[in-house]
Amino acid sequence: MYEKVLQLLTDRDFKSIRGIFIEMNEADVASLLQRFHDDHEADKRDLTVLFRLLNKDIAADVFAYMDSDMQMMLINAFSDKELQEVVDDLYVDDTVDIIEEMPANVVARIIKSADAETRKQINQILKYPKDSAGSVMTTEYVYLKKDYTVKEALEWIRHVGVVKETVYTLYVTESRVLIGVLSLLDLITADEQDKIEDIMETNIITVSTLEDRELVASKMAKYDFAAMPVVDKDMRLVGIITYDDAMDVIEEETTEDFSKMAAVAPSEESYFKTSVFAHAKNRIMWLLVLMLSATLTGAVVNHYQEAFAAVPVLVSFLSMLSGTGGNCGSQTSTLVIRGMALGEIDMRDFFKVIFKEFRIAIVCGILLSIVNAGRIILVYHNDTSVNCYKLAFTVSAAILLTVILSKLIAAMLPMAAKKLKLDPAIMAAPLITTIVDTCSTLMFFILATIVFDIK
Repeated sequence: MYEKVLQLLTDRDFKSIRGIFIEMNEADVASLLQRFHDDHEADKRDLTVLFRLLNKDIAADVFAYMDSDMQMMLINAFSDKELQEVVDDLYVDDTVDIIEEMPANVVARIIKSADAETRKQINQILKYPKDSAGSVMTTEYVYLKKDYTVKEALEWIRHVGVVKETVYTLYVTESRVLIGVLSLLDLITADEQDKIEDIMETNIITVSTLEDRELVASKMAKYDFAAMPVVDKDMRLVGIITYDDAMDVIEEETTEDFSKMAAVAPSEESYFKTSVFAHAKNRIMWLLVLMLSATLTGAVVNHYQEAFAAVPVLVSFLSMLSGTGGNCGSQTSTLVIRGMALGEIDMRDFFKVIFKEFRIAIVCGILLSIVNAGRIILVYHNDTSVNCYKLAFTVSAAILLTVILSKLIAAMLPMAAKKLKLDPAIMAAPLITTIVDTCSTLMFFILATIVFDIK
């Protein structure tokens, strides 16, 4: 499609391009325009031309799907009238998302282009903390009065619904206080003369404006809501969070957690748009911390040089022990962090989790130890320089202890982080592997000195 549109653009066949855009979904149009923006050989002025070819009904939606760099480029190319048309058609929460990514001079143009009511709504959302429910809500919802009949409510929705972000969930308010909710399905299947107060649901699940947005997204997933009402401390309805915004929150939080679990500072930019130096900056601090902490393992190895000298073959098992401990810890930490994120595990489950991981570690450790002992006896039974049975016992016992230790540490650290109000994701694979490396190496050499009677 990109090549076809590029050829039509070269031929200045704008009518055919408009026809293609009409047949496409808004998100697909945005992806196509992104190709033009990212193509270093393409003339960036063509992007502005293509955007101006869009039908006015979809231009704002396409603009909302674009990334911030492309949005800023278009804003700089827009006349004041063009910018006003786009801002007028954008939902308020989308406008806020754009503003948060723009420099001050661009923000000033956007605010100036908005009407007084939109500016008021933008300022209302911007006053909330960045990660709160208030920061991701929209104020464009349909409210009803309890004394409306179903017929009156449907007429009201036809009148105001076209400019609202969603009409599938309707909110009943009295003096701005939320007193009920109902779905559009409930409304259209009710008798025309029924009163709203007779068919609305009064057992309402809400979130507060200051509630963490990640918890809100989880709550929406739990209750399978298309929209969640946001209220202040007096139960006054101030906005709603729609499902698409909740999905954006989940994507951002998941990306942030993956970065932390890989010992990388989170970045809001995409991989290719982040410079080499920015990538290095995001990674170097954790790498330095892990490198310096890994010197503890070196100190342990250096302390037990006599064991190396007496039984040189011991050194060949260090990497296996380290890898096994790291892998076991990664498995446990991933599952525990996921369980905490989904609300399956909380601090009350601390000892239940520890006991369960201990039992899992015993089963896994014994199986790995048996297989490892058999392998060592098979490989070293003809080697006169070492007692294969002592070697098998030493390494297998070290594996069992390493598996138990790594799984317990990997279960405890994320939960301890949450108790200390830290992100559990930072207690993930790299940090756990480093701790387990040092401990497993120490246990291995202590066992070796005892079993082989090394003085």
